[in-house]
Amino acid sequence: MAVTGYEVTASKYRPKTFDELAGQEFVVSTIKNSLTSGHIAHAYLFSGPRGCGKTSAARILARSLNCEKGAEAGPCSGDGEICDNCRAISQGASMDVIEIDGASNNKVDEARQIIDEVLFPPQSGRYKVYIIDEVHMLTNQAFNALLKTIEEPPHYIVFIFATTELHKVPATIKSRCQQFNFRLIPIETIQETLKKICADKGIEAEDDALFWIARESTGSMRDAFTLFDQIASFSAGNIRSDLIREKLGITGLEKLNALADACAVNDTPAAFALTDEILSGGIALEQFVIDLTGFYRSLLLLKNGVTRESILGYRPALFSAKALETYDSIRLEQALDILLECYRNTRYSISPRFELETAISKLAWLSKWVSPFELKEAVDNARIALTTGNFSGGGSTAQASSYKNNSTPAPKNEAPTARVNANASNFGEERSLADAFNERIAANKNSSSSNETTTDDADVPMWNSINQDAKNPPQVENVLSKIPGTVIN
Repeated sequence: MAVTGYEVTASKYRPKTFDELAGQEFVVSTIKNSLTSGHIAHAYLFSGPRGCGKTSAARILARSLNCEKGAEAGPCSGDGEICDNCRAISQGASMDVIEIDGASNNKVDEARQIIDEVLFPPQSGRYKVYIIDEVHMLTNQAFNALLKTIEEPPHYIVFIFATTELHKVPATIKSRCQQFNFRLIPIETIQETLKKICADKGIEAEDDALFWIARESTGSMRDAFTLFDQIASFSAGNIRSDLIREKLGITGLEKLNALADACAVNDTPAAFALTDEILSGGIALEQFVIDLTGFYRSLLLLKNGVTRESILGYRPALFSAKALETYDSIRLEQALDILLECYRNTRYSISPRFELETAISKLAWLSKWVSPFELKEAVDNARIALTTGNFSGGGSTAQASSYKNNSTPAPKNEAPTARVNANASNFGEERSLADAFNERIAANKNSSSSNETTTDDADVPMWNSINQDAKNPPQVENVLSKIPGTVIN
């Protein structure tokens, strides 16, 4: 037997007063003040993302203007007796409030019909209100036809335009309207609204589950209501996070943490096994990449001190401590680059799964990855070590600069050969690392000749130019060890 009389949440809980319009405090306060002071504009333009309350606000304003209690009192609420005008407007039966869909009535003929109708005064209310939704869909000819009427309408006419694409509305229309920009509704506000609805309907719901619904709605209250209805239909009065993941194919945070832990310890086989388990559980590959990308984004935000739950998506304590300890911001940024590239490539790849597995393999050795910035710094340090003989100190860029400008004298304990090389190498000119190295070899050969020690092996690097103890010369590893990611056996 079919169930009758069911009303979707978006319609049943549509705001009926300004106080019920959530997340739009600036719009509400401004319009309420104008109603109280009697400063009623002849045209309003409501713009903003979908599902944030533009049409609801237009209807509330129309009810306020024609409420029998007076515009300053606002529309009748459900707490007391509702006047005939407010009831008729709520039911869509008022002849004084005309709602028009701009997408299907966008021709100049419809605009001319409005121009003819505004000549007739309202029948029962004080104002005749035209609500044109998706006004940006009107043609240029229709806009031009309405210009004069919008600018100088009869005193009883009010136009309310709503649009999701403000940039498509001509400037000539904008200049004739009071503009109100509706914002995305905060996640916390949507979550609190869903809690009230659950209490009203007698539905038990976990806070994490409602938070997930609010986060997935991306600031749209209507999207949150639609998703809530879908989840409530299979939850049997008990909305739980694990049930949502199972029915909607969402990767759980526990599995993402396990995968991140395996990658953090460079356990590629375990990472591949977890990936196969997740995909075998019915999770769509594209959704898995999206969830994994969001997870590493949250790790990056946490690493930079962001702890707000509405931004991270989960409580900070729920994220992998091992991954946060292992990775720094540079490696987390690289992880996001890998996953974003994977998402782009899966669309055109011969096998999206191959792309995903390649990305997982890269993540598994991410802790060993060396960034170009770190590599450049290491090469600079190696160059300083070769040109100044400072193998043990791990020379700095500032030190190299001081030597280059000859503004800082060489250290007193520096070997004579090093000082001669530093003074003779003309730091005023940029030289390659090879040039500096060849000059060091020449300096060593001269020094050896003066000490009556001969060597004809010019191919042997003389790394011990400062240390005159030939029995224990520094090795090439002294330089290589300065490069991050280099393994010395």
